[in-house]
This record gives sequence, structure tokens and C-alpha cells, in this order.
Amino acid sequence: MQIRTRFAPSPTGYLHIGGLRTALYNWLIARKNNGLFILRIEDTDRTRFVPGATENLIKIFKIFGLELDEGPILNEKGEIIEKGDSGPYIQSRKIDIYRAAAEQLIKNDRAYYCFCSSEELELNRAEQIKNGEPPRYNRRCRDLNNKEVQKRIEAGEPYVVRLKIPLQGKVKFNDLVRGEVEFDYSLLDDQVLLKSDGWPTYHLAVVIDDHHMKITHILRAEEWLPSTPKHIYLYQAFGWELPQFGHLPLLLNPDHSKLSKRHADVAVEDYLAKGYLVETIINFIVLLGWNPGTDQEIFSLQELIQEFSIEKIQKAGAVFDVKKLDWLNSYYIKKKNIEELTSLILPFLKQTGLIDDLTEEELPKIRKIVALSQDRLKRLNEIGEVASMFFNPRLDYSSDLLIWKSETKSSTIKNLEDIKNLFINIDNRDFDKQRLNEKIVDLTAKVGNGPIFWPLRVALSGEKNSPPPLEIAEILGRKKVLLRIDRAINKLK
Repeated sequence: MQIRTRFAPSPTGYLHIGGLRTALYNWLIARKNNGLFILRIEDTDRTRFVPGATENLIKIFKIFGLELDEGPILNEKGEIIEKGDSGPYIQSRKIDIYRAAAEQLIKNDRAYYCFCSSEELELNRAEQIKNGEPPRYNRRCRDLNNKEVQKRIEAGEPYVVRLKIPLQGKVKFNDLVRGEVEFDYSLLDDQVLLKSDGWPTYHLAVVIDDHHMKITHILRAEEWLPSTPKHIYLYQAFGWELPQFGHLPLLLNPDHSKLSKRHADVAVEDYLAKGYLVETIINFIVLLGWNPGTDQEIFSLQELIQEFSIEKIQKAGAVFDVKKLDWLNSYYIKKKNIEELTSLILPFLKQTGLIDDLTEEELPKIRKIVALSQDRLKRLNEIGEVASMFFNPRLDYSSDLLIWKSETKSSTIKNLEDIKNLFINIDNRDFDKQRLNEKIVDLTAKVGNGPIFWPLRVALSGEKNSPPPLEIAEILGRKKVLLRIDRAINKLK
């Protein structure tokens, strides 16, 4: 049997970071077992539909390198087309299939028409809450005879179709993550399958789609666990073979509440916009709920394909630790070659307004700036702050910062003037860190490294912690270096 997994998001505007984890787990299972991974768009809830969201989802999958075997893709014009033989892969394109399936369930006495109005349902719900009962449908229409049902339909009464859950008995299944799970039918509601507008609910559509697309393994969020017995009952009602279900642990805030927008960004786009690398996000989220059983923390996508297994997915919720995410991102940033890192950083530099469109002649300087900033970055969007010293003509710092340890104001002024006199005689074409070091070495031998390099560092960067001052000087060039040294001297005077 060929393993077929799927990810089935709703196009509601953005991809949740937990949704990306679900997609990644399903993708890894398929890739490890030479199976197929399918993307399906579940857009039957039209109240939450956001135009353009499907296109955005497809683009994100491409960004993360999660190739689809089947599902909606974008052609060269940016239009949605379908790849595969199990479609349609967008639910709104197959409404007639769901309606026919609902009718079949009614004929087989596994579902029924319900004519209760929203007002009646709300009154019933309020009464149950008042009596301390769990709110659910009171099954008022469950036993209507065919004659009365037909009469009310012909009279034009609006209706929904509800699942006819057994009134007693239990449903058991082996969850791939949680082991054996058992539910009592008497505690389940008669779920709406077809809404009054003729559109299916999630519960009907998901079962029909997973069957038609021959899905063998369903890994999905923990929140769907209580719905699984209803889905199993639907499979049985249609006479279809069951797939294997697995429910993933929740993503948690540091206070162990469910990850939400109140505590952190939850959209994948938010993390990309902050300058988290694709490989960082993949590595980080795969470890949120999966333990390789070793001390290894850094995984390439290929290594994850080899190592990933459902058996190592944990049951307990996983804490979303931003500090760990930052550490991991800084690791991957340090591993980037300067050409690639510069290409990734340029959009963030332009966002800061520090640069406009670059010419080819300006790129070498930007690469040097990126190389000096590389070890200081946790996120790419920090480049504006980290590299501002190279673009800001007037640095804001206290004159006291220029003074090294036991040095005095007057000795610091003298040291800076000596540095200036050395640098002023170097031709601009030879103004590189090697030549600067040759010039300054005798001065440091006489006075010491600290009294020379410390005020020079502050004068050029305006910071206590910065890259080596001679490397900064090489990027700034002779004119700017002399100007900044003059300003430092004037601050002290």
C-alpha cells in the first residue's frame, strides 16, 4: 500500500505556524516512505474565506521547499491549476458530490433532516446550560417520519442534514500518537453535515475528500481529536476503509497556554518578515513535538526525511521558545556564505531606508558590511540596527564612552589626534585594514592596545560592542574615518 498524506488548510488569510508544522510532519512521512503528499484547500466556510489566501499558501509551500505531489499549484501566470488525478483539490468545486453523499446517508438511515430554527436551537442551548447540562442538539427532528419530512421540504422550510449518531455503545481506535482512544457515543452530538445553504460542514467534506483521495495517514491538530469518532462513524456509514489517525500535541506559550496572537506572532509570514530563515523555521518547528531520541538539534531537510518517525512524536504540548528560535536562527545565519546572506539581507536593508537601489560598484561594500554584521545578527531584520554605524553620518554616544579605563580626557584626545595624523597620510586607495594596522602598530606598542583601539572603536561605531575598528574603517573609507575622529575629539573638548 502506498502511503498518502495530506495537509488541508482553510484559506483564511495566513498560514498558522502550527499549520506549517502539521504540513511538515505529513510531508516528512510521505517522503520517508516513498509516498505522496497532497494539498487540499477546505474552503466550504465562506464566512472566513479570504481572497488570495490560497495563492499565498501555495507560495509558502514553494518557499519552504515542500513539493506537492498532488493539489492546487500556480502556473506561470499565477493562476491556480490542479496537479494530480484525485481532484478537485478545492472543496468549493465539488459541492454536488457532498450533497449526493448526504442524501445517501439519509437513505441509509445514517443521517436525517433537521428543521429546527436558530432561535429554537439557542433556546434549547440556554436551557441546557441553565440545568448544568452539556449544550448540544436535543434530537427533536431525529425521528420525524418520511411523510412529514417530505411535507415540510415541499413547503419550503429551511433544513440542515444531521448525522445520526448511535445512542449507545463505544467507538475505539488506535491513535498513531496517543495510543488507544475510546469515546462513548452517548456523549456525542448529532453533528450538522449539510448546512441550510446546501454547503457541507467540515465533518462531511473531510471524510469524503480523504476517502476519494485515498489518504492513508491523517496527522492533524489535537483539537480535532473529539471529532474523530464522528468521522469514524461516517467512514463506517459509507462502508469505507478507515485511514490511520494521529493527533499532534498543542503548541504552547511559555506560560503553557495555547499559542495565540496575544502572546506571540502565529503566522508563518510574520516570522519570514522578521528575518527568520526558512531552514531555521523548519528545524525549529519539527522539534516542537518530535524528539529524535538523541542530542542532535540541527537537522537539514534531508536529515529530517531520514530520521523522522511518527513513533517519536510526543503527546504533551510543546512550548514555543522564541529564545531557542533566535539561537537557532543566529546559527544558520553564521553558516551562510556572504553572497547568499547579502542577497537575503538586501530587502531588509532597503526596508530600513538605509539604502536605495544598489549599483554593482556598491555591492562589494555591502558584502563587507554583511560579513562584519553576520555574527551579531539573530534575525535578518536586525541589520538596520546592527549596521547603522556604516550609514549614519552622526553617531549618538556619550563622550565618556571614548575614555579607556584609567585614561583621561586629555590622554584620549592625544591618542585620537595621533591616530588621525597616521591615517591622514594614507592614500584613499590603500585605506584597508592591513595598511591601517601597519601604520598604527608602533603607536599601540608605545601606548597599548586599549588606549588606541577603544576610542577608535567608539569614534567609528558609536558603540561599546562592535566589529573590530580597523575593519569598520576600511568600509567607511578615509574621508568618513577622519571626520568621525574629528567629531570624537570635539566631543571630548
